[in-house]
Parts: sequence; structure tokens; C-alpha cells
Amino acid sequence: MQEGMPMRKVRSKSWKKLRYFRLQNDGMTVWHARQARGSAKPSFSISDVDTIRNGHDSELLRSLAEELPLEQGFTVVFHGRRSNLDLVANSVEEAQMWMRGLQLLVDLVTSMDHQERLDQWLSDWFQRGDKNQDGKMSFQEVQRLLHLMNVEMDQEYAFSLFQAADTSQSGTLEGEEFVQFYKALTKRAEVQELFESFSADGQKLTLLEFLDFLREEQKERDCTSELALELIDHYEPSDSGKLRHVLSMDGFLSYLCSKDGDIFNPACLPIYQDMTQPLNHYFICSSHNTYLVGDQLCGQSSVEGYIRALKRGCRCVEVDVWDGPSGEPVVYHGHTLTSRILFKDVVATVAQYAFQELRRRILVKGKKLTLEEDLEYEEEEAEPELEESELALESQFETEPEPQEQNLQSKDKKKVVMCPLFCPSICCQIVAQAPISKPESLLLSQQKSKPILCPALSSLVIYLKSVSFRSFTHSKEHYHFYEISSFSETKAKRLIKEAGNEFVQHNTWQLSRVYPSGLRTDSSNYNPQELWNAGCQMVAMNMQTAGLEMDICDGHFRQNGGCGYVLKPDFLRDIQSSFHPERPISPFKAQTLLIQVISGQQLPKVDKTKEGSIVDPLVKVQIFGVRLDTARQETNYVENNGFNPYWGETLCFRVLVPELAMLRFVVMDYDWKSRNDFIGQYTLPWTCMQQGYRHIHLLSKDGISLRPASIFVYICIQEDLEGDES
Repeated sequence: MQEGMPMRKVRSKSWKKLRYFRLQNDGMTVWHARQARGSAKPSFSISDVDTIRNGHDSELLRSLAEELPLEQGFTVVFHGRRSNLDLVANSVEEAQMWMRGLQLLVDLVTSMDHQERLDQWLSDWFQRGDKNQDGKMSFQEVQRLLHLMNVEMDQEYAFSLFQAADTSQSGTLEGEEFVQFYKALTKRAEVQELFESFSADGQKLTLLEFLDFLREEQKERDCTSELALELIDHYEPSDSGKLRHVLSMDGFLSYLCSKDGDIFNPACLPIYQDMTQPLNHYFICSSHNTYLVGDQLCGQSSVEGYIRALKRGCRCVEVDVWDGPSGEPVVYHGHTLTSRILFKDVVATVAQYAFQELRRRILVKGKKLTLEEDLEYEEEEAEPELEESELALESQFETEPEPQEQNLQSKDKKKVVMCPLFCPSICCQIVAQAPISKPESLLLSQQKSKPILCPALSSLVIYLKSVSFRSFTHSKEHYHFYEISSFSETKAKRLIKEAGNEFVQHNTWQLSRVYPSGLRTDSSNYNPQELWNAGCQMVAMNMQTAGLEMDICDGHFRQNGGCGYVLKPDFLRDIQSSFHPERPISPFKAQTLLIQVISGQQLPKVDKTKEGSIVDPLVKVQIFGVRLDTARQETNYVENNGFNPYWGETLCFRVLVPELAMLRFVVMDYDWKSRNDFIGQYTLPWTCMQQGYRHIHLLSKDGISLRPASIFVYICIQEDLEGDES
């Protein structure tokens, strides 16, 4: 792989170009060129890769099977929304070598701890700075690297650091010398000051001093000496420090940059919520028109949409099935110019990616036929969207009993399950058996045209019978807990304003699904928080579109093991709840949040094409929740410093309903001539936030980690003393 070899790069049925690929000496970056000795440029970093698939699993390569041998093809799948890279080698042996080698490197990166990731990050920067690739860096190359790293530094000071690190006095920096230069460059004065404020001698934190810091500053009141000792053993780099039960400055910084020092509470990362309650008591991660990876009118349909949605924890995916050529069902956005994919490919993809971790239980949501009903679909009144029905896979339900007014919680450990897969003209079944070991489950939403409804499909509708919403009173008098109504975003928002408390009560006993307006042809999104405030369980998102709305959705479902289910607050589960999203009276006291935005670390460039430009970063903090809690504040910008900017500014928010609040931290590049440019963000639920001195590790627009880019903050939450919740 490091010697390099030619492979065919495939973008479409008509674009297939021969390129020369080579793994660099660092073992972590792959470059490509048009010919073996041609000018090369970076293709991808191993840290950007999610997994490697063989040619048979590539939708694009399968479509070219008559032209290109699948056995010689493979796919590089990236994190986030970056398009896959399909490659075809000259032989099966070469393809297998690249597949095994790349997957081995991906697994290696995945298993790295914080220090190992930092070392790899440094190696990547060294490769970029070493312009002539001689394994050494001159001062001129270091100056260029500083600009690439967003550092604006006095030349004399930079040269003094360079000379101090050049212990060999060779006039260049190699390996360990570059590491020492970086450490001098990244010295954290604000962390040193914090360390010395708790250290008696300024050199170390004893076990008791570290315990005081955890209890007083980090608000970990229940922290014991045993836990503090475990942290020292884990983060102290020196063996002597571990033996003496003390934490050095390096160990203290390592702790602050770790998951234990993260703003997101580690206790909220695994499944920690009660997963035995009725399905309508949970928010459910949901997708709209999942097959689309572009816009709603001319966009590409792809099974990749299902793969990405399922892998990010989505538990409701949508399938639009239409009769295709020769009776072969196809999936696409009906009556548009979107491309078409085979229904059987969608089925196979869902079977492969939905049932690695799911419990293999499916319920059908759709129209239930009776002898009195005709077989045509009922049109939604005054709604521009198409009629919708859904398939639901839910592990908490028994096989085929009649509905009962009770908690639908299964007690069996193994079940024979049916996976009904259908289109307007066919209905087939997959039968499987699997142990129940995880609380995850899946909802497959299908939007159909208006053919005659398949009776076999209707017979599968038991728990999630689709019913048209007329009014909340009508639902109470005529509908049952196992029925479900769908709402367009416009209708749902109107109901929240007109009858917010009734909507909340409705969602305590029946499921609601909300879908984007048909006017969102660009696949834009609405803010899901507005619908969650009323207890709507399934708020369907266009997951192919990055932005603030998807940041909120991703942040919300980051908790509870990323299983796609989040238990609603108790006041959204009480059928007699008096809660109104527009006029909230929380059962708990309001809270005040103080955020001291201290500093930033290694912020990436906004425009990498502008090598000499340096960012002017500012931090914006946004609160999303009930309307009265929605707010935003921001710091001043720091001029020409994206490497280690210091703000030291305090922001203050008062929140009435913290149980529903989401926080979004956004770093922007100030631009006085136009809109500020996005650098990175991190979004999390208020209830998952840790107090004290915390690092916030930034994510890209696509939700990919930008490590080691972070901001350092101090978080303090105060209970409302007056109890004024008006």
C-alpha cells in the first residue's frame, strides 16, 4: 500500500477514471495522483473513515457489475455526510490487500486513547508542514505550519521556541524535537493557574487536593477517595506519580481533556433510562424520505440514506414504494424527478443494518380495512402533503395478541418475529428468531400512492392503526391507544399554539408523527424542539441536510446509548398534565446557568484554500426549549488566533423548563464584511451537562469530530431561590 498502485475511481456509471493511490509513510493518510510519478494530493485521512465495504455491498458498483468485476471493488465509507469512495483494483488480491489494510488502520485509530490521538494529530501536522518531505522542518516550514494551524505569532518569539526545541542544533526539527516545540506552543496558562490554585507546592495535586477540586469545582459531591485515585491512576502519565497517588500538571490537563472532564456527563452515554414504559412515553429518532440523499424534486435516491440513518440511531425510516417496470417495485419520491432504486435493495439494506442490534420486532402502521370500508385511501383534509402510513418495529410488543389497554411490555427473552415488507402490489415476510438483549427498535415509515390497499398488509395492522386526526375531543371519544395520527409540521405547530395542553395530553396516550412541509423541496428542516415540547414522539427529519436543526436532533439522541429512544419528562407522560408549551409552569424550580467561556484550542481553518488567513473566533451559546427559554448570547471575537484564543467572558441564562432545554455551543469566525463563518459546534441536553471546568470537543457541520479542537468553559447551575416560574 505504501508502494502505491493504480485503481479505478468510480463516481457514476459514466465517470470511471484511473488514479494512482498510495498510503503515506505515516500510515494514516492516503494520497492520489493521475499517474504514478505525477503530482499527488491528499485523498483522505484514516481518521475520516468509518468502515470499508466489499464491492458486493456497493450500490454503485453493483449497477456496473457487467462492466467491472465486483470481487475487485471496494468502498471507503466516511464519517458524516461525505460521499463514499468506490474503487476497483486490478486484481482480487490487490483489492483484498487494500480492504484488510485500511480496515486494520481504521480499527487502530478507533481504539486510540486521547494521548495516542494527539500524537497522531501531531504526526499529521508534521506531514503537512514538511513541504519537501525530508523528515525535517526548517524554521521557514515551521512559519508556514503556524499559519496552517491558525497561529499568528511574533517571529522572534516563534524563533526562540524553535531554537529551544532544536536540541541537536541542526537548524531543523525532527520527531521528538517537534513534539517539544508543540508543547511549548500549547502551554495552557489558564489551566496552570487553576492547577496551582489547588496545589500547595504548585508542582502536584495530592489525592486530597484533587478530591477537593472534584467536589468543590466539578460539583461531584459524591466523589470518593477511591474514585479520585482511579482517575489519578488513569490520567497520570508518570509511574512515580501513580505510586505516590499524586497528579502532575500533565496528568491534570489529560483529565480535563478526557471524557471525565467533558461537558457531556458520561453517566448519560450508556442506556440509563427506564426502557420498560409504553412506546408513547418516548421521543423516537425519526427520518423523512430516508432514501433521498439530496433534494425532494431531483435528488438521488440511494440505499446509503437508510444505512446512514440507521447507523446514527434512527428508529423510524421511510419507504415510498411504487410499481416499477415488469412488476418490480421501486422506491422514489413519487411524481418527481428523483432517481429510483429497487425495493428489494432497500429491504436487503434494512435487514442488514437494522438487525445487528435491534430486536427484530415489526408492527405495521397503516390503514386497517373493514368489511364496510371501500379500498381507497382517505385524503387528508386541507393538507398539501401525500397520505402517509408507516411500518414500525418495536421490541416491547408481543407477537400477535389483540390490543389491550395496558403497558405493551414483553417479558419473554426469545421470540419468533415477523418482518413484513411490502409495497402496494406485493406482501412478503421474513421470519427470524433472536434473543432480546437491547432496548433498541426501528420504525419503518412507508408513503404510498393510491392503488388498492393490499388486504394482506391490512391484516398485519394491529397496534399502530393509522387514523385521521379531526380534533382532540374526537380522538378521545373514538380512538384507542394503539392507533396513531400523522401531522404536517404546519398543522402540528398550529395545534401547539391553539391547544398546547390538549396536544400534550393527547401525546401521553397516543403516538403522533410529524413530517416536514411539502414546501421544503430543498430538504431543509424545521426545529424539532418545538414539537418535542408538546410531547410529539416521532418528529421526522431530513437527515441528509446538515445544519442547526439536525444538530439539535443529534444532540438530543446522543444520550441513552444512542439507542434512538429518549424517555419524555414526567409532565409529558402524565395524562392529567397541566403543562402548556406556550405557557409553561414547570413542576420544578427554574434554574440559572452561568457559563464562563475561557479559551479555545486548535480551532480549524474555515477556508483551507486561504493558507495565510487566520480566524477571528467568537463563541455563541444558544438555548433551545420552550419559547420563553429560547435565547442566545455570544462573546467578543479574538483577532487572528484560532490556535489558543482566550475570551474569559461570562454568559448568563435563566431557564424555566430545564428538562426540555438543549444547549448549542457554536464557534464562528468573525467577518465584519459579511456573515460570520461556521467553525464548529456541540449540542447537548441540559440534563446531560456536567458542571465545573469542562472541555467541549467540537464537531463539524456533518457531526464529525474536529479533535483536538475544543473550547474550555466553566459551568455553574443555580436553583431559582424565589421559585418564580411565571
